[in-house]
Amino acid sequence: MLAKPETWVLVAFLLFIALLIYLKVPAKVAAMLDERSARIAKELAEAKKLREEAQALLDEYKKKRAQAEKDAEDIVALARKEAEALAHETRAKLTETLERRTKQAEQKIAQAEQQAVKDVRTAATDVAVSAATELLAAASEGAKGAQLIEESIDAVKSRLN
Repeated sequence: MLAKPETWVLVAFLLFIALLIYLKVPAKVAAMLDERSARIAKELAEAKKLREEAQALLDEYKKKRAQAEKDAEDIVALARKEAEALAHETRAKLTETLERRTKQAEQKIAQAEQQAVKDVRTAATDVAVSAATELLAAASEGAKGAQLIEESIDAVKSRLN
């Protein structure tokens, strides 16, 4: 039985196992595995921490983006409000200018009417009509301007005749 090679392989194997136990290799392997397990756990914890930081950063940028969109909407609303105010102011100034020019034209026509004599009344009417036409044509354009010019001409003719 001792002459069989299988026996010697078994004896060598048992001695090898005994030597491993004597040198405390299983404990060292377990310690290495525990150390590796701890390192992996540490890496997982670090990865989790990085993921949480990334999520917090993403949330922060989402908030900043939402705030930027709100600010942009506020800016657009303010710009619209300012544009409306400017348009209103421009319309008011234009109306005021038209009224002032109309009054000036009426004053000039009234002065010319007072100074005119009966025999030059027709000539004075033509001059006043052309002056009113030029002033109103310069101050207003389009269909409304044409209507204003016709009304002014009729008003001037009716006043002078």
